[in-house]
Order: sequence, then structure tokens, then C-alpha cells
Amino acid sequence: MAGEQPLDGVTVLDFGQIYNGPYCGFLLAQAGARVIKVESRRGESLRGRVSETETVAQPSPASYPFALLNANKECMTLDFKTSKGQALLKRLAGNVDVVVENFSPGTMDRYGVGSAALRAENPRLIYAAGTGYGSTGPHRDYLGMDITIQAMSGVMSITGEADGPPMRSGAALCDFLGGAHLYAGIVTALYRRMRTGEGALVDISLQDTVFPTLASALGAYFLGGEQDLRSGNRHPSQSLSPYNVYPARDGHVALICIRDGHWRNLVLAMDRPQLAERPEFATMTARAANVNAVDAEVAAWTRVRSRSEIFRKLQEFDVVCASVQTLEEVVNDAHLQARGTVQWRRHPRLGDIALCNTPLRFEGIDPPPLSDVPPLGAHTRALLDELGGYDEAAIDELAAVGAI
Repeated sequence: MAGEQPLDGVTVLDFGQIYNGPYCGFLLAQAGARVIKVESRRGESLRGRVSETETVAQPSPASYPFALLNANKECMTLDFKTSKGQALLKRLAGNVDVVVENFSPGTMDRYGVGSAALRAENPRLIYAAGTGYGSTGPHRDYLGMDITIQAMSGVMSITGEADGPPMRSGAALCDFLGGAHLYAGIVTALYRRMRTGEGALVDISLQDTVFPTLASALGAYFLGGEQDLRSGNRHPSQSLSPYNVYPARDGHVALICIRDGHWRNLVLAMDRPQLAERPEFATMTARAANVNAVDAEVAAWTRVRSRSEIFRKLQEFDVVCASVQTLEEVVNDAHLQARGTVQWRRHPRLGDIALCNTPLRFEGIDPPPLSDVPPLGAHTRALLDELGGYDEAAIDELAAVGAI
């Protein structure tokens, strides 16, 4: 089912770097927006460095995330550090709906092409900036990347084992949370513009987006008056049990019982219904107080069974559990493939790789099919002709002075 995409007719200049901005641009593209990836003449850092005479970088570990996050975008080059490039960007801004960037705070302002300058050219423009700490507050000028935001936000302080050091999440959760919120801010601003005709500055702080994820840990903190020790895979406040990762014959499974009914179903699945009658396991409070004993009973049952056996059995009894999947298992996950979320493609330089489609789905509308990322600057000339009104001679001049 094709259908008109929700953001058909919206044109975006995507200056995104690394993960945060590019993921926002990817979501916009897969919702139907025309997204134009704007890079320096040497290319965005994940693309890889190329010489002045090349447009294709050599493959590196960064090549996969670049392919993942920049599908279905047009590509052009523009150097806004040059006066011609600044004039060019202002001209283009008059003919697009959205500008997205996640440069270091104030980068585009320093070159005269920040929100105020571009919105002066186009009062309907949505200018969306993703930064570590936002455009206000004492940390507004600080640099922020995923690991440092995990540190500053408190995520690292609650991650890891009690007797170990703070640890970062293995996933780049801050960058991608920020990208999702940047997308939400843009769509919200587009809705407002539909009513008022006015553009907006969208200001998304990575630290702001992460704070709500501390809900469980902060609940324990405010209840107890101090921060608990890191709890590994157990519940942050250790008020739920079982809540852990348990050994299986061929790996591990994650399992959680958030109500007494889940616990009763679990012991039935384990063929140990008598456990529910033991005083130390009879209530949620009692199980939380005897978490080691609970975990020992559950682990004794899981470790002699395969992950698939455990998963099937507990699904029958409505117990929340899942296999701890390896990366190989994730990219071949039948459910993700059935939904079209994970799609295998033949990449011209990386070979067969699994890419993702947008998590945003609408009934009756399929996301656009994925395409490969174009070479650096592949659409520059066509876009300058279409959106800027530049003829071939003017484009040649821009190239000669290094603006493109």
C-alpha cells in the first residue's frame, strides 16, 4: 500500500553529523520529506575523508552507520565558511521548509547563517538544532557527545554492577533519543506553522531528552533519600523480583514479573507452584527482600533449558521474557524482517548489510523503499539550479571559489 507519505511536500536541508542529526533526517525522509544532505567539500566525517578529486571514501567501521542513517537523501556540498557559501545557503533557505543541524553550539551563528539569519530570509522556516545541553543555561556552550551526555545525565552512575565502575550503555542511546526528539520538535513546529504561518527555532538538548529515562532510578532515590548502588541487571530500586538476566543452556534470557499474577504464572510454567506459597516468595515485597533466593530458583530452571524453549513456555503462561539476542540474531530476526524494520541490501562497497527502516508506521502507508547513499555532492548542481536558480556559469563560479 503506497499512499501519500505524511510529510510529502516538505523540503529539508540536513546538515546532520554522526548520529543525532542524521537520524532525525532519516526519520523525516522516511515520512516522505525531501531531505537534502548538505556536507562540506570533504564530506561528513562518517562518510570518510576523501581528496579534492574524489567523491568516494574508502570503507571503514563508520561506513555502516553512514549507510544506515543517510538512505533516501539527496546529497550536495556547501562550505558555509566562505562568503559565497553563506550567500548560497541564505538563498536556498528561502526555498525550503526545514534546516536541521547538530554542530557544536553556535557554529552556524559564527558564520552568519544561524537561525536568525536564515529565518530573516524565510520567516516560515523551521530551524532545528540538536546540541548537548541546549541553547540556554550555564552549559549551553559546552560540547556534548553520547558518552559525555550519558555521564552528565546520570545514566552512567546507575549502569553497571554494584562493585564496579560506572558504565556507559553499549548503545548510543543519547544521540538517537536526541534525533527522535529533534524529529518530534520539527513535526510539532510544522503543525504550528500550518495554523499560524510562522516558522520556529527548535532547540533540542540531548541531556533534556535523557532525563525521563531515569524514572525508575529517581523513584528509588526520592523514596530512600539517597542513590542506591548500581544494580547490574536487577531493578534499580530492587523492588521487583524476579527482574534479571538468567542463564540458559545456550545463552541468557531476560525475565520480569511486575505483578503477583506474573509470579504465579512463572512458577506454574516452572512446574513449581509450591514456590508461590512459601512466605519468603508470597508477596512482591517479600520477593524483593529475598531477591537472591528468587534468582537462584529461577536460574535453576532456566539454565538447563534452551532460550527458545524458555521463551515459548513463558509466552504460553503470559510471563514477560525474551532471549538475549546476539547481533547476528538481531539482524536475522524474523519478526523485524516481517515488519520490514530490518532489510538486507547489497551495498556497493560493504557487501550484504542489514539496514533499518523507520519505526514510525501509519496504517495504509508503507515507508519508502530504502536506497543507497549517493556519492558526495551527487546532486549539488541540480539542486542549485532548482532551488537556487543558479545557471551553469554561476555554479562553475561557486565551485571555483570553493563554496561547493
